[in-house]
Order: sequence, then C-alpha cells, then structure tokens
Amino acid sequence: MSVENSLKKLEQCVILDLDGTLLNTDGIVSEVLKVYLVKYGKQWDGREAQRILGKTPAEAAAIWVEEYMLPISTNEFISETSSMFSDQWCNIKAMPGANRLINHLKHNNVQMALASNSPRENIETKILYHPGWKDSFTVIIGGDEVTMGKPSPEIFLEAAKRLYIDPSKCLVIEDSIPGITAGKAAGMNVVAVPSLPKQSHLYTSADEVINSLFDLRLEKWGLPPFEDWIESTLPIEPWYMGGPVIKGFGRGSKMLGIPTANLSPKGYLTVLSENPTGVYFGWAGLSTRGIYKMVMSIGWNPFFNNAEKTIEPWLLQEFGEDFYGEELRLAIVGYIRPEANFPSLDSLIERIHKDRHIAEKALELPLYSKYKDDPYLKTPLYGDKSHL
Repeated sequence: MSVENSLKKLEQCVILDLDGTLLNTDGIVSEVLKVYLVKYGKQWDGREAQRILGKTPAEAAAIWVEEYMLPISTNEFISETSSMFSDQWCNIKAMPGANRLINHLKHNNVQMALASNSPRENIETKILYHPGWKDSFTVIIGGDEVTMGKPSPEIFLEAAKRLYIDPSKCLVIEDSIPGITAGKAAGMNVVAVPSLPKQSHLYTSADEVINSLFDLRLEKWGLPPFEDWIESTLPIEPWYMGGPVIKGFGRGSKMLGIPTANLSPKGYLTVLSENPTGVYFGWAGLSTRGIYKMVMSIGWNPFFNNAEKTIEPWLLQEFGEDFYGEELRLAIVGYIRPEANFPSLDSLIERIHKDRHIAEKALELPLYSKYKDDPYLKTPLYGDKSHL
C-alpha cells in the first residue's frame, strides 16, 4: 500500500518495537560480545549484525554460537551472558527522536503499545531507565507472552486486541525486516526505520521507509503532527565533536565548489553510531580564527556512495587559504533533513546551497544563536575528541 493511499485512513494507535527502534541496543550488545568472546579466543567483528536483527534472544544466541563457532550450546551461551547483558541495560541510550515521539503521542492522547521479541521482564528492565516510558504505554507485550515471535503477526494482533482497536487502525514503527513482515501480516500499516546502514532497499514491504525518527511525519497517517519544526529545521539536544581538520576526497572544492573542513571519523565511532546520518547545522570554532556558522553532512553521501561514514562540515565563511591541521570544534544544534541521493551533480549542489540558506537563517534565531557562546567552541581540546 502506498503512503498516498494510507492517507485516507486515520490511525487510532501506534505500536512500537523497542530494540533498535526506541533504544540503541546495538552498542551494548557489541560491548558485551567484545568482552565475552575473548574467553574463547574470538574477536567480535559484527559479522552477524544483519542475521540477528529482529530475532528473539534465543534465536540471536544460536546465531552467535554458529557465527563464532563457539564450543558451547545455545543454552550455555544464554546462561553465560545473561547477567552481562542485564548489567548493561542501564546504559542503553534512547534513539534520537524516541523521547520526542513518545511524549508527543502521549500529549495528544494517542494510544501506544510496545511489542518486542524480548522477554517481558527484559523490556520492563530496559525502559525502567527512561523516565515516563512505562506509563506512556497502554499495552506492553513481550515475545514470551505469545506462541510465536516476529515475523509471526501474533504479537501485533495481541497488542491490538489488548488495546481494543481493529488491527487495520494500528500504525507499526519497526527497524527490522521480521518486524515489518509481522506488521504487514497483521494487516497494519508499517513505517520502517532501518537500523543497519545502506540497507533501505531491503525494506520494500514497508508502507514507508524513513532514515530516523526525526523524519517521521505523523500527519501522513492521520495522527497529530509534530509542531516543533522551525524554519525548516528541527531543534535537537546539542552534541559536540572536535579535532584537527583533515583532507577529504578533494571533491568539495573541485567538484562542488563547496570547501568542507572534514574531520576524521576515527575516534567518533560511538558518537556517529548514536546519531542518525543526515544534514545538520550549528556553530564551528577554529582555534586561531573565530566562531562561524556551519552546515554539515554526516553519513555515506549516497550520490558518491562512500565506503565509510564521513563528517563534512561547511563553514559558512570565505577563507583565503586552507587550514588543514587546525583545531576545529563543532556544536551541532539542529537537524535539516536525511541523506538523499540525487539524479545529477547539479541537483546535489542546488540542494546543498538550499541547506546553507536554511542554516544561515535559522542560526539567527535566539533558539540557536545562543550556542555561539558555548564554552566548548572556545576551549582547547587537549586531546578530548568529543563530549555529549
């Protein structure tokens, strides 16, 4: 079903997945496995990421045992790692936009259900560390409360039953293919928020695919729209990064006529994994020059199909010379749009200049201009590469 057709339907509730959709569980999983696999002389490398997405804990355990050729059973793996995982639940961060979405739906009296393949006890423990979440959901249902987990539709049908709402009036938000399959089989509209990079083409069965929760437009589904976009920008909780300016691909000035002051992604992997790819803006401080407006892209740059994530700030100031090696500090204060591909180089350049105009205008607003005085922009890094 196309988004255009679904606009004719007014959804009455939203059913949300947990891990990968509302919570950034991947970072915790990788940290636990890095420590645990050493016991068997193995090194975690993420090879199983796509296979475990959306699986039940038992299914994921079986995949880890198989992928790393561990000399133990699935049950032994679960027994040995369960306490390691549970000790880390308190450190799981909310996905960007998750608190905004939950608070908005609650404020507008839209019923919400939480439906996850994780056991109910694990769900309760994870959301305990996120104030207000538990009370926001009318229904919470775990994979151990149904006969079959996702991709079976049972968990979503049970959630709709407990909400006393027809399944066709429920909107599902999911990050995994098993979850999307389950939602569609339940007769529901599904918005996919892929948790694996550069995999959107695998999510064609969803009614809509978005880059992150920042890009969710609830009005498309007959639900109350967000009202926090200002001058085509979304205010976000500021985040920061800094380091020496490095040479990029050489295409900024030569191909695009847009000189970027690139930062190396090395050392920022955690920060980058916690924030969606896309176009952001904010303030940039150069150690010997001053503080300037900036707009930046973070991600894979689909037009050029980068092999790795890049951090490409464009300082909105004319400089007569390069400043490679100079210390650059960034305060990222707002979001403009997700990454996108373009049919031509000219259309890409046109969009980048539009992003510039949006950023320049927005940074004049008090909401954003106040961060020009952020101490981080003026304080030498002394080796500190980021703070959040």
